[in-house]
Amino acid sequence: MPSTAYIRFYAELNDFLPTQKQQVKFAHCFFGQPTVKDLIESLGVPHTEVDLILVNGESVNFSRQIKDGDLVSVYPVFEAFDISQVLQVRPEPLRVHRFVLDTHLGKLASYLRMLGFDVLYVNNYTDEVLADISVSEQRIILTRDRGLLKRSKVTHGYLVRAENPREQLLEILRRFDLLNSVYPFQRCMRCNELLVQVSKELIKDRVPPGVLKQADQYRRCPGCGRIYWQGSHYDNMVAFIDRLDPDQSD
Repeated sequence: MPSTAYIRFYAELNDFLPTQKQQVKFAHCFFGQPTVKDLIESLGVPHTEVDLILVNGESVNFSRQIKDGDLVSVYPVFEAFDISQVLQVRPEPLRVHRFVLDTHLGKLASYLRMLGFDVLYVNNYTDEVLADISVSEQRIILTRDRGLLKRSKVTHGYLVRAENPREQLLEILRRFDLLNSVYPFQRCMRCNELLVQVSKELIKDRVPPGVLKQADQYRRCPGCGRIYWQGSHYDNMVAFIDRLDPDQSD
Protein backbone atom coordinates (compact mmCIF):
# COMPACT_ATOMS: atom_id res chain seq x y z
CA MET A 1 0.00 0.00 0.00
CA PRO A 2 1.30 3.49 -0.78
CA SER A 3 2.06 6.03 1.94
CA THR A 4 0.97 9.66 1.89
CA ALA A 5 2.86 12.82 2.77
CA TYR A 6 1.45 16.34 2.80
CA ILE A 7 3.62 18.95 1.13
CA ARG A 8 3.63 22.74 0.79
CA PHE A 9 6.11 24.73 -1.30
CA TYR A 10 6.60 28.44 -0.63
CA ALA A 11 7.32 31.57 -2.66
CA GLU A 12 9.09 31.11 -6.01
CA LEU A 13 9.41 27.34 -5.58
CA ASN A 14 5.85 27.24 -6.86
CA ASP A 15 7.22 28.18 -10.30
CA PHE A 16 8.16 24.51 -10.73
CA LEU A 17 4.75 23.08 -9.87
CA PRO A 18 1.58 22.54 -11.88
CA THR A 19 -1.13 25.09 -11.18
CA GLN A 20 -3.21 22.85 -8.94
CA LYS A 21 -0.28 22.35 -6.54
CA GLN A 22 0.83 25.98 -6.27
CA GLN A 23 0.46 27.88 -3.00
CA VAL A 24 -1.43 25.03 -1.31
CA LYS A 25 -0.76 21.98 0.83
CA PHE A 26 -1.31 18.86 -1.24
CA ALA A 27 -1.20 15.11 -0.68
CA HIS A 28 1.53 13.09 -2.38
CA CYS A 29 1.49 9.28 -2.51
CA PHE A 30 4.76 7.33 -2.49
CA PHE A 31 6.18 3.87 -1.94
CA GLY A 32 8.98 2.93 0.43
CA GLN A 33 10.84 5.66 2.36
CA PRO A 34 12.30 8.17 -0.14
CA THR A 35 14.63 10.89 1.06
CA VAL A 36 13.47 14.47 1.18
CA LYS A 37 15.78 15.28 -1.75
CA ASP A 38 14.32 12.50 -3.90
CA LEU A 39 10.78 13.54 -3.01
CA ILE A 40 11.33 17.21 -3.79
CA GLU A 41 13.06 16.57 -7.10
CA SER A 42 10.46 14.01 -8.16
CA LEU A 43 7.99 16.90 -7.99
CA GLY A 44 10.18 18.98 -10.32
CA VAL A 45 11.97 21.27 -7.83
CA PRO A 46 15.81 21.28 -8.03
CA HIS A 47 17.42 20.87 -4.63
CA THR A 48 19.64 23.92 -5.22
CA GLU A 49 16.55 26.13 -5.06
CA VAL A 50 15.82 24.98 -1.49
CA ASP A 51 17.26 26.46 1.68
CA LEU A 52 15.02 25.20 4.45
CA ILE A 53 12.91 22.05 4.86
CA LEU A 54 10.64 21.43 7.80
CA VAL A 55 9.21 17.97 8.40
CA ASN A 56 6.50 18.06 11.05
CA GLY A 57 7.87 21.45 12.11
CA GLU A 58 11.49 20.28 12.51
CA SER A 59 14.36 21.45 10.29
CA VAL A 60 15.87 18.48 8.42
CA ASN A 61 18.51 17.80 5.79
CA PHE A 62 18.11 16.20 2.37
CA SER A 63 18.82 12.69 3.66
CA ARG A 64 15.80 12.60 5.98
CA GLN A 65 13.51 9.76 4.92
CA ILE A 66 9.83 10.56 4.44
CA LYS A 67 7.26 8.50 6.35
CA ASP A 68 3.54 8.07 6.06
CA GLY A 69 1.66 11.12 7.35
CA ASP A 70 4.65 13.50 7.34
CA LEU A 71 3.96 17.18 6.79
CA VAL A 72 6.71 18.71 4.63
CA SER A 73 7.23 22.46 4.21
CA VAL A 74 9.81 23.57 1.65
CA TYR A 75 11.25 27.10 1.46
CA PRO A 76 13.48 28.81 -1.13
CA VAL A 77 16.98 30.18 -0.59
CA PHE A 78 17.14 32.99 1.97
CA GLU A 79 19.79 35.42 0.69
CA ALA A 80 18.69 38.48 2.67
CA PHE A 81 18.21 36.69 6.01
CA ASP A 82 20.51 34.60 8.15
CA ILE A 83 18.83 31.29 9.05
CA SER A 84 22.05 29.47 9.91
CA GLN A 85 20.80 28.48 13.36
CA VAL A 86 18.05 26.29 11.90
CA LEU A 87 19.57 25.50 8.51
CA GLN A 88 20.07 21.78 7.84
CA VAL A 89 20.08 21.71 4.05
CA ARG A 90 23.10 23.93 3.32
CA PRO A 91 25.31 24.21 6.43
CA GLU A 92 27.69 26.60 4.64
CA PRO A 93 25.61 28.93 2.43
CA LEU A 94 27.55 31.15 0.08
CA ARG A 95 27.41 34.80 1.05
CA VAL A 96 30.02 35.99 -1.45
CA HIS A 97 28.23 35.99 -4.75
CA ARG A 98 30.38 34.57 -7.52
CA PHE A 99 28.71 32.95 -10.50
CA VAL A 100 29.25 30.49 -13.32
CA LEU A 101 26.73 30.60 -16.17
CA ASP A 102 25.60 28.02 -18.69
CA THR A 103 25.89 28.37 -22.46
CA HIS A 104 22.47 30.00 -22.87
CA LEU A 105 23.24 33.04 -20.70
CA GLY A 106 26.06 34.85 -22.48
CA LYS A 107 24.37 38.24 -22.53
CA LEU A 108 23.49 37.95 -18.85
CA ALA A 109 27.15 37.19 -18.12
CA SER A 110 28.20 40.44 -19.82
CA TYR A 111 25.60 42.45 -17.92
CA LEU A 112 26.65 41.01 -14.56
CA ARG A 113 30.31 41.72 -15.32
CA MET A 114 29.38 45.27 -16.32
CA LEU A 115 27.93 45.71 -12.83
CA GLY A 116 31.14 44.41 -11.23
CA PHE A 117 30.24 40.81 -10.38
CA ASP A 118 32.66 37.90 -10.74
CA VAL A 119 31.20 35.73 -13.51
CA LEU A 120 32.70 32.77 -15.34
CA TYR A 121 31.23 32.05 -18.76
CA VAL A 122 32.43 30.04 -21.76
CA ASN A 123 29.92 29.13 -24.43
CA ASN A 124 31.01 25.49 -24.61
CA TYR A 125 30.99 24.53 -20.92
CA THR A 126 29.43 21.07 -20.48
CA ASP A 127 27.09 20.36 -17.58
CA GLU A 128 29.80 18.29 -15.92
CA VAL A 129 32.31 21.14 -16.17
CA LEU A 130 29.78 23.63 -14.82
CA ALA A 131 29.07 21.38 -11.85
CA ASP A 132 32.79 20.87 -11.15
CA ILE A 133 33.52 24.61 -11.31
CA SER A 134 30.60 25.40 -9.03
CA VAL A 135 31.88 22.99 -6.37
CA SER A 136 35.63 23.63 -6.64
CA GLU A 137 35.39 27.45 -6.83
CA GLN A 138 32.25 27.86 -4.69
CA ARG A 139 30.31 29.58 -7.44
CA ILE A 140 26.55 29.78 -7.88
CA ILE A 141 25.36 28.18 -11.10
CA LEU A 142 22.91 30.28 -13.10
CA THR A 143 21.16 28.21 -15.74
CA ARG A 144 18.05 27.69 -17.82
CA ASP A 145 18.50 23.91 -17.50
CA ARG A 146 16.58 22.40 -14.61
CA GLY A 147 18.37 19.06 -15.02
CA LEU A 148 21.76 20.64 -14.33
CA LEU A 149 20.59 21.78 -10.91
CA LYS A 150 19.46 18.25 -10.02
CA ARG A 151 23.01 16.90 -10.15
CA SER A 152 23.87 15.67 -6.68
CA LYS A 153 27.25 17.44 -6.49
CA VAL A 154 25.71 20.86 -7.17
CA THR A 155 24.91 22.68 -3.94
CA HIS A 156 24.35 26.28 -5.06
CA GLY A 157 22.40 27.16 -8.16
CA TYR A 158 19.43 29.03 -9.51
CA LEU A 159 17.11 28.45 -12.45
CA VAL A 160 16.72 31.71 -14.38
CA ARG A 161 13.05 32.20 -15.22
CA ALA A 162 13.08 35.23 -17.52
CA GLU A 163 13.99 34.94 -21.21
CA ASN A 164 14.98 38.54 -21.97
CA PRO A 165 18.57 39.27 -20.83
CA ARG A 166 17.68 42.58 -19.17
CA GLU A 167 14.81 40.95 -17.30
CA GLN A 168 17.18 38.13 -16.35
CA LEU A 169 19.61 40.64 -14.89
CA LEU A 170 16.98 42.32 -12.75
CA GLU A 171 15.72 38.89 -11.67
CA ILE A 172 19.20 37.91 -10.43
CA LEU A 173 19.80 41.24 -8.69
CA ARG A 174 16.53 40.91 -6.82
CA ARG A 175 16.81 37.19 -6.14
CA PHE A 176 20.23 37.48 -4.51
CA ASP A 177 19.63 40.90 -2.95
CA LEU A 178 22.43 42.50 -5.01
CA LEU A 179 20.98 45.88 -5.90
CA ASN A 180 23.11 47.53 -3.23
CA SER A 181 26.24 45.62 -4.25
CA VAL A 182 26.54 46.98 -7.79
CA TYR A 183 30.06 48.32 -8.49
CA PRO A 184 30.04 48.97 -12.23
CA PHE A 185 32.84 49.23 -14.80
CA GLN A 186 35.42 47.32 -12.76
CA ARG A 187 35.57 44.12 -14.83
CA CYS A 188 36.19 43.25 -18.43
CA MET A 189 32.87 42.38 -20.05
CA ARG A 190 34.67 39.95 -22.35
CA CYS A 191 36.82 37.89 -19.98
CA ASN A 192 35.89 38.88 -16.39
CA GLU A 193 39.33 40.19 -15.34
CA LEU A 194 39.52 43.23 -13.07
CA LEU A 195 40.47 46.31 -15.06
CA VAL A 196 43.58 48.37 -14.30
CA GLN A 197 44.20 52.07 -14.88
CA VAL A 198 46.61 52.89 -17.72
CA SER A 199 48.04 56.18 -18.87
CA LYS A 200 46.89 57.85 -22.06
CA GLU A 201 50.41 57.74 -23.40
CA LEU A 202 50.62 53.94 -23.19
CA ILE A 203 47.46 53.29 -25.20
CA LYS A 204 47.50 56.17 -27.68
CA ASP A 205 48.21 53.82 -30.58
CA ARG A 206 45.32 51.51 -29.67
CA VAL A 207 42.33 53.82 -29.67
CA PRO A 208 40.79 56.01 -32.42
CA PRO A 209 42.27 59.55 -32.74
CA GLY A 210 38.90 61.09 -31.94
CA VAL A 211 38.80 59.24 -28.63
CA LEU A 212 42.22 60.58 -27.63
CA LYS A 213 40.91 64.11 -28.01
CA GLN A 214 37.84 63.51 -25.83
CA ALA A 215 38.86 61.01 -23.12
CA ASP A 216 41.69 61.31 -20.61
CA GLN A 217 41.11 58.25 -18.41
CA TYR A 218 41.54 54.67 -19.64
CA ARG A 219 41.43 51.17 -18.24
CA ARG A 220 42.93 48.02 -19.67
CA CYS A 221 42.04 44.37 -19.19
CA PRO A 222 45.18 42.45 -18.13
CA GLY A 223 43.68 39.30 -19.62
CA CYS A 224 42.61 40.14 -23.17
CA GLY A 225 44.15 43.62 -23.42
CA ARG A 226 40.88 45.35 -24.27
CA ILE A 227 40.86 49.11 -23.63
CA TYR A 228 37.94 50.88 -21.93
CA TRP A 229 37.16 54.59 -21.75
CA GLN A 230 34.21 56.82 -20.91
CA GLY A 231 32.65 57.41 -24.30
CA SER A 232 29.07 57.27 -25.57
CA HIS A 233 28.94 53.55 -24.75
CA TYR A 234 29.75 54.42 -21.13
CA ASP A 235 26.90 56.93 -20.98
CA ASN A 236 24.54 54.34 -22.45
CA MET A 237 25.54 51.81 -19.81
CA VAL A 238 25.08 54.35 -17.01
CA ALA A 239 21.57 55.04 -18.29
CA PHE A 240 20.93 51.30 -18.51
CA ILE A 241 21.99 50.80 -14.88
CA ASP A 242 19.82 53.72 -13.74
CA ARG A 243 16.82 52.09 -15.43
CA LEU A 244 17.37 48.67 -13.90
CA ASP A 245 14.98 49.03 -11.00
CA PRO A 246 12.55 51.94 -11.00
CA ASP A 247 11.49 50.92 -7.48
CA GLN A 248 14.90 52.00 -6.20
CA SER A 249 14.77 55.49 -7.68
CA ASP A 250 14.23 58.52 -5.43
